[in-house]
Amino acid sequence: MPEGDTIHHAANRIRPILLGGVPDEILTPHPRFGADRWPERLAGREVVSVDAHGKHLFLRFEGDLTIHSHLRMTGSWGTYVAGARWRRSPRRAWLVLRARGHEVVEFDGPVLELLTESRTRFDLRLQSLGPDICVSPFDSERFVHRLRQDDPTRPIGDALLDQRTVAGIGNIWKSEACWEARVDPQRPAGRVTDDEARALVDLVHPRMAASARTGSGGRDARAYGRDGRPCPRCRTPIRMARLGDGNRTTYWCPGCQG
Repeated sequence: MPEGDTIHHAANRIRPILLGGVPDEILTPHPRFGADRWPERLAGREVVSVDAHGKHLFLRFEGDLTIHSHLRMTGSWGTYVAGARWRRSPRRAWLVLRARGHEVVEFDGPVLELLTESRTRFDLRLQSLGPDICVSPFDSERFVHRLRQDDPTRPIGDALLDQRTVAGIGNIWKSEACWEARVDPQRPAGRVTDDEARALVDLVHPRMAASARTGSGGRDARAYGRDGRPCPRCRTPIRMARLGDGNRTTYWCPGCQG
């Protein structure tokens, strides 16, 4: 699943193409949108902002209309010079916006909807999101407050995936946050001190913010995907296990994350 840094990076690529202009063309090739008339409803409207919060992306148009996207496991945003070959099949395109000699394409998006701005503001899914890990300055105190409202028996690695507690962390950055803070991801959240909780987000935040700018993702991972390889810090072999209600893959070092 694309994590918050990937979504912010997509917003950064889309913004110079769409922001402040009226798209030359809007297409919704997927049959599920046939009756929704998005091209007609958005015709002639200027894009007034391109925003991300956690794993959610918003294209806001004048006149109180917003395209909201959540890619989940399969979706992707792409930006291309007009006429360039797309990285996925055109049959997988759900939304195409053409402007300034470029194309912005959303592929395979399980959540892609056109909302009024007022509905966006009152949507409980969106209003319940925690502080965005990619935004500076990050509000670590708000994160700790929300963490303490969660189940204290829940493994801290699983708690980091709850978007109501902190928005934008997924499976990769969960493992990286725990590695950075030297916290065992299997430890119950109630046994993680406030200082350790702040360290989890404060130490991984700069890496995620940098990835949001550069698009590097988790390519410099110190724990994630390194099962059996030596820990970069103490040389103990990294281990992998399934964690939490979602049985999500988790990597940690038993030598320095005790």
